[in-house]
Amino acid sequence: MKQVAKDLLEINAVALSPNRPFTWASGIKSPIYCDNRLTISYPKIRKEIAKGIANLIRDLFPEAQVIAGTATAGIPHAAWIADELNLPMIYVRSKPKDHGQGRQIEGVVEKGQKTVLIDDLISTGGSVLKAVEAAQNEGADVIGVCGIFSYQLAAAKENFAAVNIPFVTLTNYSELIEVAVEENQITAEDRKLLHKWRENPKGWLE
Repeated sequence: MKQVAKDLLEINAVALSPNRPFTWASGIKSPIYCDNRLTISYPKIRKEIAKGIANLIRDLFPEAQVIAGTATAGIPHAAWIADELNLPMIYVRSKPKDHGQGRQIEGVVEKGQKTVLIDDLISTGGSVLKAVEAAQNEGADVIGVCGIFSYQLAAAKENFAAVNIPFVTLTNYSELIEVAVEENQITAEDRKLLHKWRENPKGWLE
């Protein structure tokens, strides 16, 4: 959805800087910085996201019985999407609690219930796939993952394929770049650098 890409750029949830790259926590130099948590502060945008992802679920995962949010960024969106679909919601902690019953899943999911996980951002898929595993360990039948934005990195495609879990996002890196060009936020030369990064995130500056 180009409108979602446009919205992310407009509220600075996604920033592009091919000539002065950002440094990720991993140490990787990147021309893009993404903080989709900002979307929760914009009612119109968050409603658009919830309706958009709800429609994706209706089309691609119509058998879904439970909506799950990944902690923490996926939780508010999962709540709005579950409300849109009138489905139960759970959320998955990054690790089990170290007190009480030591739960990693909050909410109720019955064994075998078909579950769709919601995250705000798909990079390599590592964190959300840990949440998938945690939900599966609780008996959920995870049938897919939905997100707001994907970097479209080859690693994500490989990681999801390895566990046979499909994923889909409302918008993605390619679409965002095209919108940025149309909005005159980046040049054609910038676009080349941005595509170069996606093809080789570790060696694009060499």
